Amino acid sequence: MTDDQSHRRAGLFFGLGAYLVWGVLPLYFKLLRMVPPIEIVAHRILWSLILLAVLVALRRRWAAIRAALGAGRIMLTLMLTSALIAANWLIYVWAVVHGHVLETSLGYYLNPLINVLLGVALLKERLSRAQVGAVLLAAAGVALLAWGAASGLWISLSLAMSFALYGFIRKIAPVDALEGLSIETALLAPLSLAGLLWAHQGSTGLTGFGGTTAFLLVLGGAVTAIPLLLFNAAAKRLPYSTLGFLQYIAPSLQFLLAVLAFGEPFTLAHALCFGAIWTALAIFAAEGLRLGRARARAAAELPEPCP
Repeated sequence: MTDDQSHRRAGLFFGLGAYLVWGVLPLYFKLLRMVPPIEIVAHRILWSLILLAVLVALRRRWAAIRAALGAGRIMLTLMLTSALIAANWLIYVWAVVHGHVLETSLGYYLNPLINVLLGVALLKERLSRAQVGAVLLAAAGVALLAWGAASGLWISLSLAMSFALYGFIRKIAPVDALEGLSIETALLAPLSLAGLLWAHQGSTGLTGFGGTTAFLLVLGGAVTAIPLLLFNAAAKRLPYSTLGFLQYIAPSLQFLLAVLAFGEPFTLAHALCFGAIWTALAIFAAEGLRLGRARARAAAELPEPCP
């Protein structure tokens, strides 16, 4: 196995791990439904920062973090990504706690298609006719859901856009996964701590909950940091298109949980919207395979260079 193959294989395992954890995450947040979502997010940030500090110390990455802190461009980028991921977390937790797991699933199904639009708009990538048709079909599905008066559509669109932008910017940012996430979390920590102190009048926010709830809030550090570290590591090792295909794992698990475990209503508008998006993703996947094979054949037919 070549170094490049080994690099991509590791990225594949990292990506699978991240999306499997994210897929079952609603089960964790349902256990915390008695805690206000903004407090859950604040705890996620603070306990993640402690865990990340331990990892940075164990891996001796303080020098890399100091270098990133001294780079103005990197810091501006991480300020933007920290705002995006905080918004994503807050919307997601609020949606799960309030019974909108189906809408979160739709949002993450839309993610790969938003990635495509970002590639077209920002990287000047070109789409085939089939790919354009798939994007239009997905847009029609969203329009059908909007027409069906789906009050949770804003959840889906907000989650899709915020995480797609986060992943895109983090992929091109010249900072490794651990260092980048540590700085993002550190940037969000002061606001999180201030919010908890204000909400609980000077305590950390743990004393007002039972032992199980307090333990779950502390566990939020690992639940938050580990899949994000895996995702960022995968984003550095895999083509963005491959990362997009792996994204189907999490919303599929969330969809099954919403319908089968949580009993959320699945209306005709939902059926039409999900059907359109699933079809669009299938078209996009098939077209991606066709174009990949065509490029491989073209490369194989190139003449050998002269010695």
